[in-house]
Amino acid sequence: MMEEFRSGFISIIGRANVGKSTLMNRLVGEKIAIMSNKPQTTRHKIQSILTTQKFQAIFIDTPGIHTPKTKLGNYMVKATNTTLNEVDIVLYLVEPDTRIGKLDAEIIERLKTVTSTVFLCINKIDSVSKEQVAESINCYKDAMDFAEIVPISAFEGANLNELLNCIYENLPQGPKFFPEDMITDQPERQLVAELIREKALHLLDQEIPHGIAIEINTMKQREDSEMVDIEATIICERESHKRIIIGKNGEMIKKIGTNARHDIERLLGSKIFLNLWVKIKKNWRDSDSMLKNYGYNKQEL
Repeated sequence: MMEEFRSGFISIIGRANVGKSTLMNRLVGEKIAIMSNKPQTTRHKIQSILTTQKFQAIFIDTPGIHTPKTKLGNYMVKATNTTLNEVDIVLYLVEPDTRIGKLDAEIIERLKTVTSTVFLCINKIDSVSKEQVAESINCYKDAMDFAEIVPISAFEGANLNELLNCIYENLPQGPKFFPEDMITDQPERQLVAELIREKALHLLDQEIPHGIAIEINTMKQREDSEMVDIEATIICERESHKRIIIGKNGEMIKKIGTNARHDIERLLGSKIFLNLWVKIKKNWRDSDSMLKNYGYNKQEL
């Protein structure tokens, strides 16, 4: 007897920098969400799509849960909270800790109130001993009755097939929501902006990246070739930040552009000419109108 096709929505949540974007990119096999070793890298709910012969899973990579300090921070936390009861499965991602910290304890109390099925994924098991993984499982098992507990390494891909099997078993029967060859519902412009921001996150000092946004001014293909011309602006909050982003003799902004170009060309499937500018918009993270201009619209949550 042929198995019924299953489909559904899955939210990946957890503290900042536990590997949510790495996990989603690994599951889907494409670079959809930007990755960085800095917290709060993801700002939007990003949908990526995995379609197999048996099921279609739509993954939502939410911003890392943290204590907000700006309106942008409030937006990011709200983006996470609004998904919890709207999905079929919540993947709660943690590190292999043997003690539950304050923020994770708060997340667990929140998860106890949701109606969705909740999995615990203990990530980064490649970095600790098997004994610590077992101790971490027992620690979290005592805190909440999770539907599934799956230790994984998103970086190395360990146990991801087991995780996908658990996802399949817990998804409802349903149709394909998206075409088989579609891997994300994000507009190309937003993906391009996020790739530029990723390179800035990697290259700039700790105090700058979360005070920047990327605005795509123009993005169009040349009439006489497959070359795509992209003009983008890096928005920052201070004159001192602008100087750092540009760098001595323009070296830093050139490096950001060079590093972004490869991934953007892979995304678009064509050569690009990328022109970057820098503008100062003071306190943009606390301005509702500017947040909306840069793609953070609270009304759409």
